[in-house]
Amino acid sequence: MDVNLVLRSTRVITPEGTRPASIAVSGGTIAAVLPYDAEVPAGARLEDVGDDVVLPGLVDTHVHVNDPGRTEWEGFWTATRAAAAGGITTLLDMPLNSLPPTTTVENLRIKQEVARSKAHIDVGFWGGALPDNVKDLRPLHDAGVFGFKCFLSPSGVEEFPLLDQEQLATSLAEISGFGGLMIVHAEDPHHLDAAPQRSGGAYADFLASRPRDAENTAIENLINQARRLAARVHVLHLSSSDALPLIAAARAEGVKVTVESCPHFLTLTAEEIPDGATEFKCCPPIREAVNQDALWQGLADGTIDCIVSDHSPSTADLKTPDFASAWGGISSLQLGLPAIWTEARRRGFDLTDVVRWMSEAPARLAGLDRKGAIEAGRDADFAVLDPDASFTVDPAELQHRNRVTAYAGKTLDGVVTSTWLRGEKIADHGTLAEPSGRLLERNN
Repeated sequence: MDVNLVLRSTRVITPEGTRPASIAVSGGTIAAVLPYDAEVPAGARLEDVGDDVVLPGLVDTHVHVNDPGRTEWEGFWTATRAAAAGGITTLLDMPLNSLPPTTTVENLRIKQEVARSKAHIDVGFWGGALPDNVKDLRPLHDAGVFGFKCFLSPSGVEEFPLLDQEQLATSLAEISGFGGLMIVHAEDPHHLDAAPQRSGGAYADFLASRPRDAENTAIENLINQARRLAARVHVLHLSSSDALPLIAAARAEGVKVTVESCPHFLTLTAEEIPDGATEFKCCPPIREAVNQDALWQGLADGTIDCIVSDHSPSTADLKTPDFASAWGGISSLQLGLPAIWTEARRRGFDLTDVVRWMSEAPARLAGLDRKGAIEAGRDADFAVLDPDASFTVDPAELQHRNRVTAYAGKTLDGVVTSTWLRGEKIADHGTLAEPSGRLLERNN
C-alpha cells in the first residue's frame, strides 16, 4: 500500500494494549501498526505527537442533532464541530427533535441531504418506530438506518408518540424478522403517572417524579418481549442501577439485550444539583451518588456495554428554572471524553477501558466494523489526548450552538489536542477544519 502518513506516539491504544507505535495510513485507512521506531516510508509525512495518547476516534451512537426543523437548538454544522473538538469521529443521529422525524425513507433522505455538506465527522442515522409506521420499518432498514428508536413513555415532542406494550410487540416482531435492532427509551408511563408531579425549582421534586421503578419496570417488560420474540434490543441511557441484575440475568440466559449509560449519570450526582439549575435536567434523571457507584460497577463487570452522550440540546430559553416545564436534555458532545476520563481515573480505570466503552463497544453496537479500533483495515480515525492536562469548562469555548451546560465551571482532566478523520486532521488544538465527514449507512 502507498503510505502517505505515519502517526507516531509513545502511547497508542490498540486491541492488544497500549504501546509505543507508528501508525501507517494509506488512502484514509490504517495500513499497519508498526514498531515505534519503524522507518518512515518514502513520500510519507511523519506526525509525531510525543507522549500524547492516540485513541481510536470515539463513536457516539446517541446524538440529537435536531436538523432540519429545530436547527436553532443545534444543527449538523455545530454538532459535528463540537464532536470533532471532543475526539468523536462518528456519530449516529437520533430520529426525533428534527422536523420531519426519521420515520419514513422520504424523511431520511431529507435529513441526509441537509447533513451532507455540514458534517465535520462521519454521520449515520437511526430510524424511528411509531404506532403507525410499521410498514415503513423494513424500507428504512433497507435504506441504511442503523436500527430503530422507540419511546415507552412520552417523548416530549408530539410528532414522536410512544409505543404501548402491544405496539412495541408489533414493531419488535417486524424488526426481528429482518434482523434489525430496536433501541428503547425505557420508562414506564404508568409509574410516571403515579409519581408525585410538582412544579418548581426543587431538584428533589423532579427526581421523585421520575422514580427508578419506572425504568426498572419498563426494562423488565422490554426483556420479556425480547425473550418471547427473539428480538435484539438496546436499553438507552440507563440511569437506574437497580435494573443491572435484571439485565445481567437476561443476558446470561441468552436474551439479546445491550445497554448504555451516559457521562452525566456517571459523573454528576443528584446531591450536587442546586435548586433551579435545570441545565442538569434530563429524562431519566441524574440520580444519587450511591446509584452512580453501582453504575460504575456495571461498567466494570460488563453489564453496561458503552458510554454515549445523549446530547440533547435546546435554546437557553427552554431551560426555565422550573424543573417540571424545562426542556430535558444535557449537552456534552465536546466534553464527554474528559468528563469520563476524569472520573474513570479517579476510580482506578485506565484509558483502555474508556476506549472500550466509548469507541469499541458503540461501533460494535451499530455494526461499524471500520470504526472503533486502531488496527490494519480500519478507518484512520484518531483522537489524540493529553491525559494529564486539565482545564476548566468555559461555556464560551464550546462549539455547541447553545452553550448551556451542566459542566460549566468544572475542572476536567484530559485535553483533546487533535482529531483525525481518515488520516486527515480535522481538529487541532481547538481549530476546526472545513467539513469532510461522510454519510454512513448500515453495512457500508
